[in-house]
Amino acid sequence: MSNNALQEGPLSDHFAAFTSQNTKIKYDIGIREVKAYRIGELFSAYRDILWDDGRHKYNVSSFIGEIDEILLGERFSTFDQNTLDSLIGTLRQRGNSNATINRKMAALSKLLRKAHKMGDIHSLPEFRRQKERAGRIRFLGRDEEARLFAAIRSRSEDAWRLSVFLVDTGCRLGEALGLIWNDIHDHRVSFWITKSGRSRTIPLTDRAREVSKPSPEAGGRRPKGPFAMLNQPQFRAVWNEAKAEVGLAADDQVVPHILRHTCASRLVQGGIDIRRVQMWLGHQTLSMTMRYAHLATHDLDGCVTVLEPRQAASRTTDAAVAGRRAATPDTPEAPARKLADAAKPKKARAAKKAVETAPTPVRATGTNGK
Repeated sequence: MSNNALQEGPLSDHFAAFTSQNTKIKYDIGIREVKAYRIGELFSAYRDILWDDGRHKYNVSSFIGEIDEILLGERFSTFDQNTLDSLIGTLRQRGNSNATINRKMAALSKLLRKAHKMGDIHSLPEFRRQKERAGRIRFLGRDEEARLFAAIRSRSEDAWRLSVFLVDTGCRLGEALGLIWNDIHDHRVSFWITKSGRSRTIPLTDRAREVSKPSPEAGGRRPKGPFAMLNQPQFRAVWNEAKAEVGLAADDQVVPHILRHTCASRLVQGGIDIRRVQMWLGHQTLSMTMRYAHLATHDLDGCVTVLEPRQAASRTTDAAVAGRRAATPDTPEAPARKLADAAKPKKARAAKKAVETAPTPVRATGTNGK
C-alpha cells in the first residue's frame, strides 16, 4: 500500500487492508501467565536435582515440610521479605535456635533460588544469616569412652568396631558407612563421599587399622566395605541402649557425632596446629575448626609464669641484681678498662677534626691553565 493511499483513505480502511495482507503474522509481546506454587510443590519438582540421596536430603525434606506447614500451604508467585521474617519469627517461637534456623533457611534459600532461576518465583527476599553463639562442645573422656564402648561391644561387635573407627579418625558416621575396601590402602583411608563434597585422605591409628580389617565372611559373602553390614538406624539403636546402660541417657549431647568432637579435641589438646586439624576433619572453612581452638591451652601456659606474684617478685629481684652488677666493677682491671673505653670516642673525634681543618693542597698550574 502506497503512502498516498494511506493519506487518502480513513484509518479503519488502512488497518483492514494491512491486516488482510498480513494474516500469518503473530505478535508476542512477552506476556505470560503468572502461576503460584506451594513450597512443597517446588521441593517435589527440584529435590532430586538439588540434593543427593542420603541423610542430608532426608533432613532437608523435614525442614521444607515444616516450612510448608507453617505457611499453611499458601501458594506463591513472589516470596517477599515480610513472609520470610514471619517464618523466622514462628520458628523462633517454636524453640528453634539460631543455628537450627540457619540450617532451615539455607535449604529454603537453595530451593527458592532454583525456582527463581526457572521462572517459577518472580522475586526473592534477602536471607540474612542469624548470629550463632558458640555453644559448649561435649567430648568423651578416656574413662567415658571405655565404659561406653564396652557396653556397645556387649551388644554388637560391628557397632563397637565402627565406634573405635569413628573416634580415631574423626569422620562422620555417613562417611564411615559409605567406605568400600578400596578406600583403605597402605594404612590410610580416603573419604570420597563427604558433606563438603571434598575428598580427603588421612592415616590410621593402629586400632583403627585393626578394626577396619576384613572380618570372616558370613555364609561365604563378603560385605561391600568394613562397616557395610550396618546402617545408621541400627547403629543409633545400639548406641542409645549402651548410653542408657552407662548412665548417660539424660545427656542429649552424647550422640554418635560426639566421637568426631572427641577426635578433634584430642588433636588440639595434643598440640596439633589448627590448620592440620581442619585438614584432618575435612572442614570446608577454618572458622568451623576454630570451635576447638580454645582447647589449645598449652599455648598460653607461659602467660601464667608472668602473672604469678612470686615469679614476678623473683624476676624484679634478678633485674635489680643485674643492674647493680653492671654499675659496680667486678675486677680491679675494670676501672682502667672503663677509662680506656671512654677515651676512645674522644680520640676519634680529635682525629676527625684534624682532618677537617687541614689546609687543602693547591696544585700548581701554568699560564694556560694546564
